[in-house]
Amino acid sequence: MASTVPDPELPMLTLADLGVLRDVEVGADGTVVATLTPTYSGCPAMAEMRAAVAARLSDAGYARVEIRTLLDPPWTTDWISPEGRRKLAEHGIAPPGPAPRPAPGPVPLVLSPTRREVACPLCGSADTEETSRFGATSCKALWRCRACREPFEYVKEI
Repeated sequence: MASTVPDPELPMLTLADLGVLRDVEVGADGTVVATLTPTYSGCPAMAEMRAAVAARLSDAGYARVEIRTLLDPPWTTDWISPEGRRKLAEHGIAPPGPAPRPAPGPVPLVLSPTRREVACPLCGSADTEETSRFGATSCKALWRCRACREPFEYVKEI
């Protein structure tokens, strides 16, 4: 039941698809505890997510519901399920690739432009370009396909 709650910013995904719903447990006293990890600290949709999960669990008959926020480990786009990635692409949003894994030790400063290849979710072409690093939400960027000429959103790796 809690796993079916849609994400308020990407409603084609459930919180489980997105990897934000980390756990749901029923305690010995009957309290159901749902644990959420926001996509980033300060996520403006977090209050909506908490309320929706609490309402869904209350509607399912749980009298005592607790919603916990877990920030460690931090959320990563690697937690998006294969089903969630499929749903994003079906809705014209390019799913993220693997999140970057920093090497241990000092982080080198690289001043050259980065080259990222993002396939168009509409036609599959790799001939795409970023038009804006910022999209409708902080986790998305705007891209355009040079092959089919269509704009699309891209979920940034975190």
